[in-house]
Formats: sequence, C-alpha cells, structure tokens
Amino acid sequence: VTPPRCAIYTVVSKGDEWVFAQSLGDVSKFLSLDVDTAPKLTMTEMAQRLDVVLVTAQRLVRQIPDSLLENKLRNRDRTYRSLCFHIFRVAETFLEVTEGVTLTRDSLVADPPESIKSFNQIADYGVSVQGKVETWWNATSNHDPAALLTTYYGDQPIHNVFERTTWHCAQHTRQLAMLLQGADIEPDMPLTPAQLDGLPVPEKVWDD
Repeated sequence: VTPPRCAIYTVVSKGDEWVFAQSLGDVSKFLSLDVDTAPKLTMTEMAQRLDVVLVTAQRLVRQIPDSLLENKLRNRDRTYRSLCFHIFRVAETFLEVTEGVTLTRDSLVADPPESIKSFNQIADYGVSVQGKVETWWNATSNHDPAALLTTYYGDQPIHNVFERTTWHCAQHTRQLAMLLQGADIEPDMPLTPAQLDGLPVPEKVWDD
C-alpha cells in the first residue's frame, strides 16, 4: 500500500520497507520486538471506559466560553471548536467503521459543520454520539475482539481499534482540562488516573 501524497502519515521504515505507525502491534512485529501490545482492557471494560470519557468530555466542553470557539490551540493549526468536535467525531467514526465503512484519516479530522456555533451544541453532539455507542454495544452480547475492521493502516482487530478510539478520546479530554486551567477555569471533574489506567495514553498531556 502506498500512502496518498496529499495526506500526512507517520510510518516506521527499515531500508525500502515501511509500516504505518498507527498500530503498535504492527510496529513491534515489523521491528521484531518482543513487546506485548495487546489491549490491557477487555471489550466490556473499554465500552465502560469510553462512556466515562465521553461524559467527561461533554461536561468539560460545556465549561468553555464561546468567546474561545475560533481561538487557535498552542502550536497547532486547530481551533478550540475543532478539537472539541474531534473528540466525539473519533468515537462516531469508530461506529461507522464497525458498519463496514473504511476508516480514513480525513474522516477522523473532519471539521464541524457550520451549524455548530457553540460549545453547548458540540456537547449535545457528544451526547448523541454517546447514545449511538451505547446502542451499538447493547445490540449484541457477543462482540468478537478478533473481528477485523478496515482502516487506512490496514485491517485491524476491532479490539485494537476500540482501544485506539478510547485512548484517543481520553487524551484529548485530558487536554480540555488543561485548556480550561489555562483560561483560569477549574475543570469540573476531569479524568482521573484510575479512569486512564490500562489505556496507552501518552505521558504528556500536550506534546510541544
């Protein structure tokens, strides 16, 4: 597979060979590393954890004043509005992939529609996404963790993609708490270390 020239991807190369760096398991196998990259949480635990993350994100998003909607994040060409929308879009994109849609980078980084003009509207969107995740999870009692999903970095077990979705949303939700603190607003019940336990989130909340 050759990455499209118009997109930006992170890869690990060795000579003329390369692998997408989106999956730690693929990287470990490519470099012949003896590293256990399997998800630490079960599918059930992941579903519970993602629910907590989405609820927390909704609460923190509602705390941000609309005067910051179009403000740019530090060292990023992204607005507060886009970041907040992105948290819930990541979870919604996961659901689309479980329905047979191929996960693309463009779908993950899509900007919010023009109709969303406030942080409360973004949080309301988050409520709807949370409901969709709950409906998907409750639709069957047997979620096969080995079932494959089609992504831009190859076919991946749903367990791995579910983990990536959960920690991706969690990492950005950590960033929301930091942004609120930077605006002299006390975050209302941000994520705790216990709620992040078992997720491979980066050590730093913000990578400068």
